[in-house]
Amino acid sequence: MAKVRLIQETLEHLYPHAECELIHHSALELLVAVMLSAQTTDAMVNRVTPALFLKYRSPEDYVKAPLEDLEDDLKRIGLYKNKAKNLQSMMRQLLAHHNGQVPADQAALEALAGVGRKTANVVLSVWFHEPRFAVDTHVIRVSKRLRLAYLKDDPLTIEKKLMKKFPRSSWSKLHHQFIFFGRYHCKAKSPLCDQCPLQPECRYPHIHV
Repeated sequence: MAKVRLIQETLEHLYPHAECELIHHSALELLVAVMLSAQTTDAMVNRVTPALFLKYRSPEDYVKAPLEDLEDDLKRIGLYKNKAKNLQSMMRQLLAHHNGQVPADQAALEALAGVGRKTANVVLSVWFHEPRFAVDTHVIRVSKRLRLAYLKDDPLTIEKKLMKKFPRSSWSKLHHQFIFFGRYHCKAKSPLCDQCPLQPECRYPHIHV
């Protein structure tokens, strides 16, 4: 418990104001932005979404648009063709089953096209203020390096371990703090180990992960 407390206190000191960096003004915009962020950076998504959100203001707008137009609007983002297809399918589901509204329910969100557990957790945490510990590549890397998870653990196992170790009230903020730490400090390549206050707790560089 002392180690867990040290990690939480250190991340709070380093990133006291960590929050979602995806630009959005509604649950729908957040859902779209998180879907687009898969295998690309938040910064790149934020360069694309201002114009996208001006053009497509409702699920109907996405559904009515020719798929080729939507693909063209997303072409700066990785996997844009697949993401455009998923966006249209997801919007059709919102209209057919949720009156065009983003559901505040884990199972309902995960049933939408292109929406996995991480995306659902982010939407529930950031927009609906439900305690969640969303696990992305940064959270996976930091958790394994800091020995909060085993190297073989999958994202769901890591999520369950982190929720068990840290207080429920801290999950949503810690998710962002883990991301900031992984994005700006404990990087996949060339982590800033010589400047890291958590180096004594870390596997790296003895085991690369």
